Amino acid sequence: MKHAVVIGGGIGGLAAAAGLHRIGWRVTVLEQAAEFAEIGAGLTLWPNGLAALRALGFQDELTELSMPQRAGGVRSRSGRWLTRMDSDELERTLGQPMVGVHRAQLHELLLAALPAESLRTGAQVTDVDPDTGIPELDVPPADLVVGADGIRSSLRARHWPAHPAPVYTGFTAWRAICQEGAPNDLGVTMGRAAEIGVVPLADGRTYWYFSIRAPEGQHNPDEYEFLREYLARWHEPIPELVARTSAEDVIRNDMYYLATPLKSYVHGRVALLGDAAHAMTPHLGQGGCQALEDAAVLTASCADHDSVPDALRAYDEQRRPRSQQIARASTMAGKFGSQLANPVAVALRDFGMWLMPHRTTIQSFLRVSSWTPPEISAIR
Repeated sequence: MKHAVVIGGGIGGLAAAAGLHRIGWRVTVLEQAAEFAEIGAGLTLWPNGLAALRALGFQDELTELSMPQRAGGVRSRSGRWLTRMDSDELERTLGQPMVGVHRAQLHELLLAALPAESLRTGAQVTDVDPDTGIPELDVPPADLVVGADGIRSSLRARHWPAHPAPVYTGFTAWRAICQEGAPNDLGVTMGRAAEIGVVPLADGRTYWYFSIRAPEGQHNPDEYEFLREYLARWHEPIPELVARTSAEDVIRNDMYYLATPLKSYVHGRVALLGDAAHAMTPHLGQGGCQALEDAAVLTASCADHDSVPDALRAYDEQRRPRSQQIARASTMAGKFGSQLANPVAVALRDFGMWLMPHRTTIQSFLRVSSWTPPEISAIR
């Protein structure tokens, strides 16, 4: 039985571990935190993310956790609709909708697919031998080591030492879950160098995020009060949504990305996945979905090839072009979207979006989320 060590217990790492376990591999997941827990609030799963989860064998479990986004679009700060999303048409085209899901619930779903003996916490991994795959911990020798340890990946730093470090996007972001009843529609509102998104969840709560251009490392004495004052003049239901959110539920993080693409996601028997491989800007909401695609393709490659080097070669050949293309598109979307600060440029952007034909809006979704998942016949 082949053995995989997955370093990092986030959504991408657990999805890869669940997939490998389901094709008959022995799996050990090493998480440096004291417990397995997902940091964050909500997540929008585009059709490609849902397709990846289904390919990994999660056909039915998401139904209770996710809220299909049936209507929505993009507004200006005043509340004027710039584009409207016909999600029924999107679902007809791709066979499935976009859904909002709580990160913690998705994390728990993936954890439940793994045996308890596969999970280890408090495991600080700084290096592995790329040939034997043996981490610096007391674990059995590994045929494969999956680096799912995030944007500050220690494995990437060790085995790709010349690669540039992550770069600050220029944006900081606040995220939260509003526990009370809130809007039913998915929506994004763009202002001057600012953006807020609202994602309804299946249990009646609402995930929202807000990002603005800001100096790296900046903080406010009271982040919650800053948000309430900053967003007070934005259109409803934004001020009300923030007011009904508990201050303790608000998380702030500066946003970083890998501005220089990796030349390979593989080094010896080490394969990078998710943010460790292709951390991208948040402007297309594809970070989590691309990690799930990675997990599905890695699982399929390992199922299709007896040789681990052959499997990793196939994984790299399939995943690197697409994930890096999505990363470039996300960077470009930010430059022409929420990064604009000049009032004239903002007005021209809003007018252009308002003039955009509905079919063009749908095509922009298709370019990102149109992805055919691999068939993993060995999934059990």
